Amino acid sequence: MVKGQQLEVLNALDVAKTQWYHFTAIVIAGMGFFTDAYDLFCSLLTKLLGRIYYDVPGASKPGALPINVSAAVSGVALCGTLAGQLFFGWLGDKMGRKKVYGITLVMMVAMSIASGLSFGSTAKSVMTTLCFFRFWLGFGVGGDYPLSATIMSEYANKKTRGSFIAAVFAMQGMGILAGGIVSLIVSSAFEAKFKPPPYKVNAVASLPPECDYIWRIVLMFGAIPAATTYYWRMQMPETARYTALVAKDAKQAASDMSKVLKVQIDAEEEKVDKIAKSERNQFGLFTKQFARQYGLRLLGTTSTWFLLDIAFYSQNLFQKDLFTSIGWIPPAADMNAIREVYMVARAQTLIALCGTVPGYWFTVAFIDIIGRWWIQMMGFFFMTVFMFAIAFPYKYWQQKENRIGFIIMYGLTFFFANFGPNATTFVVPAEVFPARLRSTCHGISAATGKAGAIIGAFGFVYASQEKDPAKRDHGYPAGIGKSKSLIVLGVINFLGMVCTLMVPESKGKSLEELAGEVEIDEVDDERKESA
Repeated sequence: MVKGQQLEVLNALDVAKTQWYHFTAIVIAGMGFFTDAYDLFCSLLTKLLGRIYYDVPGASKPGALPINVSAAVSGVALCGTLAGQLFFGWLGDKMGRKKVYGITLVMMVAMSIASGLSFGSTAKSVMTTLCFFRFWLGFGVGGDYPLSATIMSEYANKKTRGSFIAAVFAMQGMGILAGGIVSLIVSSAFEAKFKPPPYKVNAVASLPPECDYIWRIVLMFGAIPAATTYYWRMQMPETARYTALVAKDAKQAASDMSKVLKVQIDAEEEKVDKIAKSERNQFGLFTKQFARQYGLRLLGTTSTWFLLDIAFYSQNLFQKDLFTSIGWIPPAADMNAIREVYMVARAQTLIALCGTVPGYWFTVAFIDIIGRWWIQMMGFFFMTVFMFAIAFPYKYWQQKENRIGFIIMYGLTFFFANFGPNATTFVVPAEVFPARLRSTCHGISAATGKAGAIIGAFGFVYASQEKDPAKRDHGYPAGIGKSKSLIVLGVINFLGMVCTLMVPESKGKSLEELAGEVEIDEVDDERKESA
């Protein structure tokens, strides 16, 4: 391979100054993650579904979703996401990023609306149709992971690439926050209009019939932000790295990027042919050459994402139960159904506002200064520390005078998840693999993460239940309890630190240099100066 082989069109992208198209790309790609987080983290609505469809007339305690139904509603979308990440990740490398990009968005919009229209004459039929629609919602969301990450990495310059990719992912935090805010607004509006009795009422009296509209409206609202970006998503040109290095169309790549960057770029067809014929750019995913060159990287990106998602999704999915157990939210029997939605949404919004969202944007601000590896290691370390800090003295935090301290500590675990591995595990796989396999490898990494999320969604819903039947939610089997579950999550975070040792640092390097597709030397520096 000849030195100085970097294409002019790719070098122009690497050294381009931050321009308007970078920010439009962040918004366009980020709306998929906004929808992702909004819909997948609306777990606060599962309590309302339990009261609507599983109340027992005359019962002294409000109904709760049976364990299998609760796990299905939370976990089926994650199963769909895993399948979508693998399928669309592979398809993005075969057909091109742009050709598949619109399909995922249409699926998200359609299935968000369909989830709110879930139908049936019995509780079982409503939950079945809801799970069906949420699976396909997750399938579309899954496709957005590898495609958005790959598109943003291939559009960005190498100096601020990490910030741009992290900013796309940070829209997930905005989606979590929006889910809580929309739930607050809708529940407040219904409570003000129908004025149900707020406290100390039996399950039936506390359930106005209008409650069935609340969860449907909240879920369908998630379709609006994604739908508004469809036109602009379709107007984006295919990335130059796919067009030149995978499709091998030098003229089209140069033409597209000349319009985007507003500079004249030569096609360099001979150089594209030479790169394409290089042995380093011929082998596939299931080969010894791939295993030798990229195997350790793939193991690092998959294992860290897997461990992170076990902890991260477990925290999100049973935070509503944690808040109740420490008394920050009144017991369900002391509230009507609408008030319960409001109280849980308020807690989720506060955690998102104070811990989750700032963590994402701290990563955006510092990822190209500190580096991906250090931020990921730091995040796992502090997640371990704070998880143990709230798990071992769990009874202490349950005392009324210590509850604010618990909320602060719990919020800090979310802050360092997002100013840490939740963002970096998304960024790194979009940078360290070759263009022809980039979307596929990101999809594999993300799908492995979602396997961890499924363990969190299914396993920790069971595990966090108390052994004492009097302390358990209706219909839930005995588990190891919340404190021991938090200790297990702390151990998982520690293992994430260990696996981070296999993850390479990608700060400040071009994608082709990281992947070994071309060998960069002083020629690029000369081009940079002339540009």
